[in-house]
Parts: sequence; structure tokens; C-alpha cells
Amino acid sequence: MVDTVHEAVTTLAQQSTDPAARGIAALSARLSYAFMCLSLCWGVLTATGWVRTVTGRRALRSGHLVLATLTLAFGCLHALGFLYLTVNPFSFAYISIPFMPGTLARHTFGIVGLELMLAIAITAGVQRWTSYRRWLWLHRLAYPAVALTALHAFFGAIANGHLATLWLVGITLLVPPVTLTLLRFLPPRTLERIGLVEEQVA
Repeated sequence: MVDTVHEAVTTLAQQSTDPAARGIAALSARLSYAFMCLSLCWGVLTATGWVRTVTGRRALRSGHLVLATLTLAFGCLHALGFLYLTVNPFSFAYISIPFMPGTLARHTFGIVGLELMLAIAITAGVQRWTSYRRWLWLHRLAYPAVALTALHAFFGAIANGHLATLWLVGITLLVPPVTLTLLRFLPPRTLERIGLVEEQVA
């Protein structure tokens, strides 16, 4: 109870003394969330080739790379923004090392999600020097990374009192990547039955 009251007082103090830093952190978080959802959608479409007739595979890969880069850029800006609070700023260790004593669960979700995405981005750059199977296994960690980051956004909105105004936009952006991810792992016969892919003629 005392910790909850202390956290609420700290939050109010930060909001009243750091409007610029907190505003930049909030804006970058929302932009990162939006680009994350778009990047996952574009990545599924690239991997499956479902929109290959609209544009070439190379253009699809380039689009996915741009969206993923924007996701990481705004995600890192969001985390680094908390280093510049004038009241109770976060330490670099706090925003970079998950599961530290005293770390809130919602922050741990965000740290692990962002660091998984950074690991995926780094290995994507060295793909030619590693086996495709190993690269693909690591690249698929993007799905749990997105889930963790979405949980971070959800609980962060609750803690900051913004859930009432942001839940509709957040869920609207999350529905397409969740839907495409589910379709991505459905058996081909099911996809043929619902008309998403053309039936293969023997």
C-alpha cells in the first residue's frame, strides 16, 4: 500500500516537473508501437508472399526493414527519455537490464521486448554469416517480442491513466498483426479453404 502511494506521488511529481521529457517519451512510445504493428504485418506479408503481386519481394523486404528501423529508433528514444527526468530519473542500468531488484513488471516487459527486437535487427545484418535455420529461429522471436511490448504499452497506459483515451487506437493497431500472425501459422489447406491462397493444382 505504501509503495503504491509512493509510486503515485512520484508519478504526479514527474508529470508536473518534466512535461517535455515525459511528452517526448510518450510520443516516441506511441510512434514505436504503431510502427511495430505495421512492421509485423509487413513482415508476415513478406514472408508469405501474399502481396507479392502488388510489388516485388525486394520492395517488400525494404519496406519491412524501414518500418522495423523506425520501431527500434522510437523505442530506444522512449527508453532513453527517462534518463532525462529531473525528478527520480531512471538509471541506464534500470532501462537496459531486465529483472533487476525493484524493476516494475511493466518495465521488464518493455525492456525484454525491445532488446529482443535489437537482437533480431543485429542478426539480420549478419545473416549471410550464419545459417538460415538459426537466423529464422531468432527472427521468429519477434512474435513474443511484440506481445511483450504490447503488454508494456497496455500496463503503462493503465499506470499513467491514459487507458481510457488510448485503448481503442491501441487495439485497432494490434488487431491486424495478431490476425496475420494467426493466419501465418495456419495449415495451407485451411488458407485455401478460406480463399486466402489459391489451391495448388497437381
